[in-house]
Amino acid sequence: MGANASSMEQSDPNGLLLSPSLKAKLSDIPESCVALVLSHLDPPEICKLARLNRAFRDASSADFIWEPKLPSTYPYILKILLQDEPFTPLGKRDIFALLSKPNSFDAGTKEVWIDKKTGGVCLSISWKAMTITGIDDRRYWKHVATDESRFQTIAYLQQIWWLEVVGDFKFQFPVGTYSLFFRLKLGKATNKRLGRRRVYASDNIHGWDIKPVQFQFTTSDGQCAVSRCVLDNLGSWVNYHVGDFIVEDSNALTRVKFSLTQIDCTHSKGGLYVDSVLICPCNLGKNVVDLCCRP
Repeated sequence: MGANASSMEQSDPNGLLLSPSLKAKLSDIPESCVALVLSHLDPPEICKLARLNRAFRDASSADFIWEPKLPSTYPYILKILLQDEPFTPLGKRDIFALLSKPNSFDAGTKEVWIDKKTGGVCLSISWKAMTITGIDDRRYWKHVATDESRFQTIAYLQQIWWLEVVGDFKFQFPVGTYSLFFRLKLGKATNKRLGRRRVYASDNIHGWDIKPVQFQFTTSDGQCAVSRCVLDNLGSWVNYHVGDFIVEDSNALTRVKFSLTQIDCTHSKGGLYVDSVLICPCNLGKNVVDLCCRP
């Protein structure tokens, strides 16, 4: 009996006996204290701890936790996504959850999302939002439905002499440095597969080894970048890094004009898939760089 009673008692640091009912539990921590701790963590860590118990889950919904983790331009992003449609006001956690998933806009030709860890704003622009020479002439281009693109469709160049792909957009970016990439692939899809991966043929690839293509962009405040690269990425999607630009005013729209050209008419080019352009914070761009082109 005495042994059982003794095993049920515990001592605090001062030697006083505590009953089991007085043992501290995670659920006993005040919600405000939990929220304060969570505010120092990044979003994935917050979400993991929110699964511990109800107290942590409730604390994780505090607006002051999520406000600093949202990009400064999130009201602008919500506006272009919702297009002034009426909606139920959302808490900051719900806004973060909404924006951390790809959201399409501009008739489905663009997608925007924020990085789940850093809150950095990323933007993808489909080839459908670009001006492409000869795009509606099926002698030159084919529109291909595929699950290899976030937009579910890509443009395939069969043959052309004058290659020009041009884009122009305005967006309100948070302050920071951003990288711009073209997502391209050489080859023609076949019905063969190696495991889950489709096999691409090189039959129609021509003209890319004669002269490099030129990538370029300019911004509304005078920044620019030009790079050149010989395409040789048979069967693999490659993000070609065009350059970086700096945003210093998050309250202003930044206009970016970009292009991909190979306009030497001494030879034809063919066998190229064009998917999209990606703009993301420079620190995230280091994870998607497949090939840096030469200036």
